[in-house]
Amino acid sequence: MSDYFGKEVKKLGFGLMRLPRKGFGYDIGEFSDMVDMFLEEGFTYFDTAYVYLGSEAATKKALVDRYPREAYTLCSKLNAFMAAPNEKAAKNQFYTSLERTGTGYFDYYLLHALMEPNFQRYDKFHIWDFAGELKSKGLIKHFGFSFHAGPKLLDSLLTAHPEVDFVQLQINYADWENRFISSRANYEVARKHNKSIVIMEPVKGGSLANPPKEVKKLFSEYAPDASYASWAIRFAASLDGVITVLSGMSNREQMADNISYMRDFKPLSSDEQKIIQQAQRIIGRSSTVPCTACRYCMHECPKQIPIPEIFSAWNMQLGSGQTAEALSAYKEATSSVSPADCVKCGKCEAACPQHIDIRAKLSGASEALGEK
Repeated sequence: MSDYFGKEVKKLGFGLMRLPRKGFGYDIGEFSDMVDMFLEEGFTYFDTAYVYLGSEAATKKALVDRYPREAYTLCSKLNAFMAAPNEKAAKNQFYTSLERTGTGYFDYYLLHALMEPNFQRYDKFHIWDFAGELKSKGLIKHFGFSFHAGPKLLDSLLTAHPEVDFVQLQINYADWENRFISSRANYEVARKHNKSIVIMEPVKGGSLANPPKEVKKLFSEYAPDASYASWAIRFAASLDGVITVLSGMSNREQMADNISYMRDFKPLSSDEQKIIQQAQRIIGRSSTVPCTACRYCMHECPKQIPIPEIFSAWNMQLGSGQTAEALSAYKEATSSVSPADCVKCGKCEAACPQHIDIRAKLSGASEALGEK
């Protein structure tokens, strides 16, 4: 447990982008049970966003309406490029989020998903000044930005905006030296500027909960009872300067597993760090598509091609050799819309935090699975 901004925060945060589903909506009953489990163990940090469809309203039902305001800390985000055609619409996102959650104020607030194609919009729409005004009014307690680009831009932003309290970075052992994600380099830039860090995607959209077979073997031989996700989350939480590590938990089982090793968090030992380094070398040779199923591409795709589902299907073959399962999943994903419908507009790639060459990868998936 660490003390940030005068308040103790445990090292596990509840990411609210991948909530349990029921039909076409969220399972509020299971979500409420997960909230109860989380708070009962002393964890307090919840993370949602304006563009997480239905998440803020679900958070009101499962958390805000059921617990006193002092029992939790809540973060939301303003996205100046999705559903924000102008400055007024962008700024109104804050008030909409406040109304949706009914929380009165946000403990943490982020300018959402800054990267090369969009960061200038936050200047154009005067969002930095807007966040400062909200903080001065007490409507947000601490503000920062989440980031999906390289260390040069991060250094530039933190130099231009020393007023930010923290940054949210994608950090996991698979991306530590990834030249597109730059986890290590970005972490080092944030610490150089003395900024505290919230970590997102520690399990890389769930892919590190089901890593390649060689990595599973490596982890299981060392710690047979430890989940694969535990290695990923503990790696991130072991870094200095980390406020909390967000885990996008989707069911009670994932919540119970995360709590089991994070209630009394112990940083990775030197031997465990060596195991992680071996896993990094193995994953570095992997040909899987690094999609985290954030679905930002789907906000932009004019044909609504199910890009995350297609990549998930192909990864079954690429990562584990499960060709039959990959074919079945691909067929289901493309029953109504397929890569053949792509108009090559490139909007998906501009929105992708993982900087995936989506158009080329869709063609690859189609060639591998679409004609079989």
